[in-house]
Amino acid sequence: MKKNSPIIVVLLLTMAFLSCKSTQTSLPKEVSAATLLGNPNYQAMCYGGYRTNSREVVPTLAQIADDLRILSAMNVKVLRTYNVHYAETARLLEAIRLLRKENPAFEMYVMLGAWIDCKNSWTDQPLIRNQDSERNPIEIAEAVRLTKLYPDIIKIIAVGNEAMVKWAYAYYVEPNIILKWVNHLQALKQKGDLPKDLWITSSDNFASWGGGDKEYHVEDLTQLMKAIDYISVHTYPMHDTHYNPQFWGVLPEEANLSEKEKINKAMERARDYAISQFSNVKKYMTSLGINKPMHIGETGWASVSNEFYGTEGSKATDEYKAAVYFQLMRDWSTTTGVSLFYFEGFDEQWKDSKNSLGSENHFGLINLQGQAKYALWNLVDQGVFKNLTRDGKSITKTYDGNEAALWKEVKTPAMKH
Repeated sequence: MKKNSPIIVVLLLTMAFLSCKSTQTSLPKEVSAATLLGNPNYQAMCYGGYRTNSREVVPTLAQIADDLRILSAMNVKVLRTYNVHYAETARLLEAIRLLRKENPAFEMYVMLGAWIDCKNSWTDQPLIRNQDSERNPIEIAEAVRLTKLYPDIIKIIAVGNEAMVKWAYAYYVEPNIILKWVNHLQALKQKGDLPKDLWITSSDNFASWGGGDKEYHVEDLTQLMKAIDYISVHTYPMHDTHYNPQFWGVLPEEANLSEKEKINKAMERARDYAISQFSNVKKYMTSLGINKPMHIGETGWASVSNEFYGTEGSKATDEYKAAVYFQLMRDWSTTTGVSLFYFEGFDEQWKDSKNSLGSENHFGLINLQGQAKYALWNLVDQGVFKNLTRDGKSITKTYDGNEAALWKEVKTPAMKH
């Protein structure tokens, strides 16, 4: 082989250095909640990887790793978990670290949930809303332990999931309980026992954050808003197609539109309804003289329901409407700089184990057969999931990709009068 001249050698070394430098600077220098949230390059998703109808069967490390590869291919880089009761969360963190060892450029971060209940929850004893369940201190302690073990992955701790909203009758707490644990975690940050740039929040329904009934407008909520690093808001128009359906249905002036156009108009109103709930929280927060970042901790749209939202009810649930809602909300959140933890990546059947067609089992973008629902068909076409599998199955399309077959199950909402 002919030897390179000194000038060529210098040029080659310079190009290699610049290439390496470009690769390094393509990753954020300091990854924190402050840099992740609101960044459209770091899409967020709620995660649960349970395959069976019981959480006693925890997904294996290999199964979770498969899920992570799929989510990463979708440009999802921030995951939300809900509790540390089971081994799944610890395995998720371990799987992320293993994938990083395989590929140092692999990025996945976690919003770690600590489940909070009131005293006597899930028992036949009287519920005491302003006292902790025996489990709460254990949850918080485990969340702290995991954050210390994985400070490079866990960037947010959420104290409670819909723990303050009063329709969560079996377990909801008064805001002072959430405030106590938020203050505890903030104090650990101040002492240096937790990372300084770790963000602490609580993830709850818009009403719990003051965006609805005034019964939630209490002093402890004001103090909680001051104590957290940002507000994590939940909004579910799909549920309100039954419970509060003023936005739902086909308007008289839309009667002559095609069925698809009628549905699209209804879904646009569902998006606007979700945005209004988010905005109402912001209005309440600013009315108190508080200015904290706000993001959506949960929203989603089920593809199946044999309950209030299905064909015998509000006719809200099918893969087409779920896909439209997903895209509308992603578009809005990306353009407004709001992170949106979409609920959820994969179907799980433990949530309503006695009713396989219950809506709670069908919020995923990918079903239990490893099929991408209509919302992700374009990604299948683009080859995003090429060489990726879930439980040994390639990611294919629902309905075998036959859109006409899908539309046979899509129902138009009723006319409004």
